[in-house]
Amino acid sequence: MAFNPELARLLEHPAIWRGTSVARTEVLSSGFSTLDERLPGGGWPRSGLIEILASRFGVGALTLLLPVLAALTSAPMARTSVWVAPPFEPFAPALAAHRVDLEHVLVVRVPAALRSGALWAFEQSLGSGACDLVMAWAKQPRSKEIRRLQLAAERGRALGVLFRPLQARRESSHAALRIAIEPSAYGVRINLLKSKGGVRGTVEVDLGEAARNLTPAGS
Repeated sequence: MAFNPELARLLEHPAIWRGTSVARTEVLSSGFSTLDERLPGGGWPRSGLIEILASRFGVGALTLLLPVLAALTSAPMARTSVWVAPPFEPFAPALAAHRVDLEHVLVVRVPAALRSGALWAFEQSLGSGACDLVMAWAKQPRSKEIRRLQLAAERGRALGVLFRPLQARRESSHAALRIAIEPSAYGVRINLLKSKGGVRGTVEVDLGEAARNLTPAGS
């Protein structure tokens, strides 16, 4: 078969997945070497939706994202990183200590009576083209809503992170990547539930690795 350059360029598009990810997809290092070894391409997808499932808040899900949050907010052409309806108050000093540039962080608060508006704000942020990273917390999004979120993330070239309860692992999802986490002795145990082109299974992640890799201020 003759080489077709137009077809070759089309197959390089990150929205196209062929079997075991023949098409190259841009990724962002997670900041954790053991996790990068198991993720498709060696990191989080540069654009697309990922789901992080946990039994409760505070088991390390947000800590897992601090390295990529720091990298994106401190990049020369950084766009906004948005938190949609977080169930807690983000602690600015802790974020700054992990080299997160707070000038590029936006928190969207949604009244309890309008919690359905959180998914709307999530989708709008993902597809806006103005965001590098958008995180949201939801309990029971519908399948078609997750599909829209995935498409919006691809359209806006943003990384979307949807935090959901662990029980959601029994449901199907259009997200490009799904992981479940639980605490372990030195960090978290991650179960890769869905990973296009990646390896399924379980990996232990030392959450202290990212802190040890921080460059001292002023160096």
